[in-house]
Amino acid sequence: MTADLMVGTLASAGMLRSKHAERRALVDAIVSSGIDHVFVADHVSFHVGAGMDGLINAATLTAIDPRLKVCVGVYLLALRNPVTVARQLATLAEAAPGQLLLGVGVGGEDRNEIAMCGVDPATRGRRTNECLEILRGLSTGRPMDFDGEFFQFERAWIEPAQDPPIPILVGGRSSAAVARAARFANGWLGVWCSPKRYQSVVAEIAAHPGRSALEPARHGLQIWVGIDDDPKRARQRLATGMENFYKTPFAAFEKYSPFGTPADVAEFLRPYREAGCTLFNVMPLAGSEAEGIAAVAEIRRHLTEAR
Repeated sequence: MTADLMVGTLASAGMLRSKHAERRALVDAIVSSGIDHVFVADHVSFHVGAGMDGLINAATLTAIDPRLKVCVGVYLLALRNPVTVARQLATLAEAAPGQLLLGVGVGGEDRNEIAMCGVDPATRGRRTNECLEILRGLSTGRPMDFDGEFFQFERAWIEPAQDPPIPILVGGRSSAAVARAARFANGWLGVWCSPKRYQSVVAEIAAHPGRSALEPARHGLQIWVGIDDDPKRARQRLATGMENFYKTPFAAFEKYSPFGTPADVAEFLRPYREAGCTLFNVMPLAGSEAEGIAAVAEIRRHLTEAR
């Protein structure tokens, strides 16, 4: 089964920390714009203490408007106990059925963020694999025993079963991340890759001997974009935002990070759509929250219109 296209915008830190009335107005603007979903980040303490809890923000947003779909992109699952996360997901599945997509990643841009949570950064991939296996088992509402490298338990049991099950996408660029997506998830959430690489990963997952074949199959792309009618201003806005967040020169990201008008960005993204991407998490850096929402809505229109 091929999933329909979904285009989402970032629920930014500014939006999430705004007063309730302003936050509700922004959610109303997103829903009425035709954008399919919002996505939220997840960090415990990134570089200089920045962060937010992805699942708590997902719960807050879905409570504001039951029509709003939320993608967590990406949740640092290895920093949590998977049994307690399974309970959180079951609760969200009851409160907002069908409205959550869970993106999972291993992190690593700030290794101290992982270490301060009591996790050896070198083990985060293997821990994530165990966590995903546990989440899948507990999502069924049946008792589960587990004896792994990091987690051991008997008769863990989370009721009710998720109905419908929360789709899981695995993020990352490494071969291990691609194999993780094939084995444990509904799809892959790519970042910083070319359309050619994207297409090869989609094919690799489809042919992987351990493929889970979970439905609906969906592959996504998480991407920063700079929005302005002036290309130089759009590039500067994007470069400043990415460098401030990642503490890395923009040159490392530029060839994967489009800027310009919404039509320019959509033209950049179209080859990914043709390569098998059915979900775009678009992080717009524009003149304001409202301009960013309008830009993502226009990007969506360009991507869905007939060529």
